[in-house]
Amino acid sequence: MTYFTTGAIAGILAVSVSFTAAPAIADTYIVAVGASSNSLQGRSAAKFAEELQAKLGDAHTVEFYADGQLGDEKELLQKLRLGTVQFTLVSSIMTNVAPEFALFDMPFLVQDREHLKAIDAEIVQTELAPKAEAGGLKVLSTWENGFRQITNNVRPINTPADLEGLKIRTPSSEWRVAMFKEWGANPTPMSFSEVFVALQTGTMDGQENPLTNITGANFQEVQKYLSMTGHVYSPSYLTTGLDTWNALPAEVSAAALEVAASVQDWALSEGERADNELADKVAAAGVEINVADKAAFIAASAPVYEAFAAQVEGGAELVSRAQALAK
Repeated sequence: MTYFTTGAIAGILAVSVSFTAAPAIADTYIVAVGASSNSLQGRSAAKFAEELQAKLGDAHTVEFYADGQLGDEKELLQKLRLGTVQFTLVSSIMTNVAPEFALFDMPFLVQDREHLKAIDAEIVQTELAPKAEAGGLKVLSTWENGFRQITNNVRPINTPADLEGLKIRTPSSEWRVAMFKEWGANPTPMSFSEVFVALQTGTMDGQENPLTNITGANFQEVQKYLSMTGHVYSPSYLTTGLDTWNALPAEVSAAALEVAASVQDWALSEGERADNELADKVAAAGVEINVADKAAFIAASAPVYEAFAAQVEGGAELVSRAQALAK
């Protein structure tokens, strides 16, 4: 039989009290993006992380990483599936998850941000999001990436003919590559984190991105021309792993959906507000700006729509439905 002294018993009781008084270990949720922290994607994700933390309180911890600290979009998608990252923003490469997402790669499809919200409600959440679930991903909301413009170091781009032979970086999207080939360019998919150096060294003549990404990565420092084409509106999808989503406590999933809806409104409004301001920032860096002939680009884009209708099941119907939602 083991005997304890009075002092030993007191010590054991003190340790026991200290254990029971300690707070529960916080659950940690990681929000990570490959985009730069000062881009709209980066700021939107940061806002989501901040507001989600405020809603969840001290019982949970929300950590935020940007600038590709935890990987680019492709790597982050894999981490969502593995459950090592809980939330990220996915843009153009969502077409690699389900081909129907290439709807947003159709040139000049989205007219404005109200049109985008209508497409999100009527098509993305009802039809495209379930396609992502088949790939192990859960799309919570559609946010702003923005209307894409073209920069380069050779000449202003007024019509597709001006792109002839130019080396243009694109995201890893077969439809974006096909679009720029149709317009006469030499498109090359490349990780966003590599683009600045590629432009600086001349490996690439130019690239195409929303103004928020152009200025967020300081491309204006290594480009001579900005051509306002607005050729594609790129959404940014707040996404989590399907297994992660199904395992979340009810209060966490409810908070995530509520914050996601709030940030959608903020991101779309912020994107619209920033358009003119960011163009001025690019001009102030000495970049020459021109407004492209959109009619010429639209006319040259017909084969892209034809290919989408032929290659993606239900593609023609998706396009028609999306166009009908424009006011």
